[in-house]
Amino acid sequence: MNAQPVVKIEDLLKQFNLVTVLKNVSLELRPGSITGLLGANGSGKSTLIRHMVGLYLPDRGTCTTFGCDAGKLQPRELARIGYVHQEGRLVEWMTVAQMVRFVASYYPNWNAELEEDFLSKFELVGHAVVGDLSPGQRQVLAILLAIGSEPDLLLLDEPAAALDPIARRRFLDMLLGIIQDPKRTILISSHILSDVEKVIDRAIILDRGEVLRDVELDELQQEFVKLRISAVRGNLPDPLPLEGVLDCQRNGSEAVIVVRVPNGQDMLRAVREIDCACDVLPLSLEDLYGLVLSSRAERAMP
Repeated sequence: MNAQPVVKIEDLLKQFNLVTVLKNVSLELRPGSITGLLGANGSGKSTLIRHMVGLYLPDRGTCTTFGCDAGKLQPRELARIGYVHQEGRLVEWMTVAQMVRFVASYYPNWNAELEEDFLSKFELVGHAVVGDLSPGQRQVLAILLAIGSEPDLLLLDEPAAALDPIARRRFLDMLLGIIQDPKRTILISSHILSDVEKVIDRAIILDRGEVLRDVELDELQQEFVKLRISAVRGNLPDPLPLEGVLDCQRNGSEAVIVVRVPNGQDMLRAVREIDCACDVLPLSLEDLYGLVLSSRAERAMP
């Protein structure tokens, strides 16, 4: 029997001043999943995450977290959630050590070993005053406060946005360790898709407040393929007799194409039939994201 979803959203509509921010959103976060929430600024990512912890209430539809109406979550359920958000505010007059002890006092299962390791790796000193920290240091502290209790549900809204490249790498390394627990469910929103790609197993793509795709990452990687095609003798046919070509850069004897592939074996067979060699090239998550958006735009054209 499948486990119940940690978060379940059905037909959610949210408007601000009659402007629709989320439209007919339905999705589930399953236990143990690591999901990337992808979308441009203004696509509704932060608004969606805030519904999951009850900070926003749907104008229509439902949002449940741990089986409860998210707007009615009790301390018992909230204690199982770690949340890092872009506009989080910390107590500026406290020192880092005081801030950590204050938050840790609410969690009997606070992981002191993880705390010590985190502070050491990110060179965050306990006597530093929170109000004097740089934006990146504040973000590091906010991340620690979210993960120190080892929550069952970890919601990360642009967690690495203010971090420098070295700190981002350290954070991702630590996140890879945290996600090893199969009982933990993680949703990570980020515009730095090269970071998200390293840790997620599922992608939800939001576009103008609607869920454009909700798909396993490996399925998305199999749907779109980049190929380098080289003529064995002479030049390539012009045009190439291949279906589903979304992009083509070519000269006389070689072409690099991106295709949507309903059946990869059929595509490779078609390439061999025109007497060509073929190499499969990697597509990054950023490439895949762009292809999904482009596909929607093409379908919308009259």
